[in-house]
Amino acid sequence: MVHRQPSGEPAMERPNLVLMLMDNLGYGDIGCYGSTQHRTPNLDRLATQSVRLTDYYSCSGVCTPSRASLMTGCYPRRLNLHISDRGHAVLQPVSRKGLHPEEVTIARLLKGAGYATGCVGKWHLGDQPAFLPTRHGFDSFYGAPYSEDMTPGPNRPGWPDLPLMRDETVIEAPIDRDTLTQRYTAEAIRFITANRERPFFLYLPHAMPGSTDTPFASTAFSGRSANGRYGDSIEELDWSAGEVLATLDRLGLSQNTIVVWTSDNGAVYRNPQQGSNAPLRGWGYDTSEGSQRMPCLVRWPGRLPAGVTCDELLTMMDWLPTMAAITGAPLPADRTIDGYDIRDILAARPGAASPYDDRGFFYYFMDQLQAVRSGPWKLYLPLEKKRCRLGGGFTSSPLALYDVRHDLSEDHEVSAQHPEAVQRLLALAEAARADLGDLDREGAGCRSAGWVENPTARRLEP
Repeated sequence: MVHRQPSGEPAMERPNLVLMLMDNLGYGDIGCYGSTQHRTPNLDRLATQSVRLTDYYSCSGVCTPSRASLMTGCYPRRLNLHISDRGHAVLQPVSRKGLHPEEVTIARLLKGAGYATGCVGKWHLGDQPAFLPTRHGFDSFYGAPYSEDMTPGPNRPGWPDLPLMRDETVIEAPIDRDTLTQRYTAEAIRFITANRERPFFLYLPHAMPGSTDTPFASTAFSGRSANGRYGDSIEELDWSAGEVLATLDRLGLSQNTIVVWTSDNGAVYRNPQQGSNAPLRGWGYDTSEGSQRMPCLVRWPGRLPAGVTCDELLTMMDWLPTMAAITGAPLPADRTIDGYDIRDILAARPGAASPYDDRGFFYYFMDQLQAVRSGPWKLYLPLEKKRCRLGGGFTSSPLALYDVRHDLSEDHEVSAQHPEAVQRLLALAEAARADLGDLDREGAGCRSAGWVENPTARRLEP
């Protein structure tokens, strides 16, 4: 089944798409979402030109599953990328598992429509050749196959030095992580410039602020912020966005380019605190609002309203079906796509509403369904054995209902006042279990991940 939302507008000319994805950046980390600590003038200016989404979700609190959803328009559980080959929450170096070669990504969809496609940055959907971006619809790849914290160590046998790759060849190892944001930005500008005469899709998944305790930033930004290395990395990401946007302006491409700026999951807990998910509750790496509700700015001059806020429930799964609808590229008819065409919602057309209000949005922690959202309501499911840590462990969790559209900090539990909402969301959860699965339960609608029996390390050849 393919989800489509009717639109009053026919397929248009082929706009460029620039999709910028941050790593572990929180809802409250940039000025246009409330930060008073980080200086983000370029993003704040972009917000005045964009639709600012307040209820936009990642499909996971960690990297691999969220990126799988972004690329394919599907829940990670459907793709069997909710868990690694070693039972971890994300893929690690020299993994046997990856995004299945037959999955249709945004890049593959748009490449078929005549687009140039480039991936610059962190991939994290498999480091084996069959799983790399160049095998999933991207003409070119410049970046790292996984997270910046996945470096060799005593408890990491066989892990190579962190590799920087061009297409399928390692060109540097170990990577100078302090320079990554600068180098990814320069490569993104080169890609845009080289393809300015044809439609293009640039996927720019930055490595920062990242997963290490001490984020990385170049000497140009080191020590400049009021929030240590974390703030330095945020302010450098803001600079990067400004450089990309300035390139579009300089080349006369802004009017025909859709720009999406967002994050893969929320800021993680550190002591002392670094990132912020305020005013949301919770931290990255779980199914809280702070973990999965993301800042998201969407700009398309002349086609989408500028400087407005949208509080409809939308997700990262929606970009693939939306770009298919915009370009007229055919969606695969032989598989379920979980996302929706959200053109009408972004354009603020009368009566446009989120399809998730009827069908639900499902929060999974690895293989376990833990919460459901529909309309304003988020229901935390009653669980005797709730997964609670990436490294393993369970706790019990009571049923709880919150109006997360208006009560962003979840201060008021209201299940007793809204029993009809509780019952409706419980029914949606049961339907999801049948389709997508749950702890110790296979879903009828799930597909296989990619798999190789004898994985090899991506190393710099002498």
